[in-house]
Amino acid sequence: MAFYQLVQIVAVLLTGLVAGLFYSYACSVTGALAKLPDSEYIMAFQSINTAILNGWFFASFMGSLIFLPLATWLSYRSDIQFSFWLMLSATMLYAIGVFGVTMFGNVPLNNMIARFNLNTATPEDILSLRERFEAPWNKLNLIRTVAAVLSFLLAVLSIKSKT
Repeated sequence: MAFYQLVQIVAVLLTGLVAGLFYSYACSVTGALAKLPDSEYIMAFQSINTAILNGWFFASFMGSLIFLPLATWLSYRSDIQFSFWLMLSATMLYAIGVFGVTMFGNVPLNNMIARFNLNTATPEDILSLRERFEAPWNKLNLIRTVAAVLSFLLAVLSIKSKT
């Protein structure tokens, strides 16, 4: 197996893991959380935001950001194969639609909810936070989910088109 193929397989695998994670949030986690009362919603999201900051998540989330560009660079040839364009598209989609949306959209919202003190908050404060958090966070999660799934698909197709 060539080094390029190994890098491409790792890029596809890591991107697929991230796509699956965000897809599972969109399909189940946000729907389940939506049914919780306001204070339990905030508490659950604070717990999830703490739990997801682990090595497994960072390996796939940041690993994709490393291996996709590396696979793109390795696929580049002077005759510009179609595989290169697919991998380049997967990389750009991931970098902007997944990493960018997460870092500049979801993370600031996560930080806002993390700083919130449920013990001193009034019911009105809790409702206000949920209203400022839930819909924007879910919208951003949907954007990054679609971007991750499309990035994964393009990366998979780049393997098929390799000549």
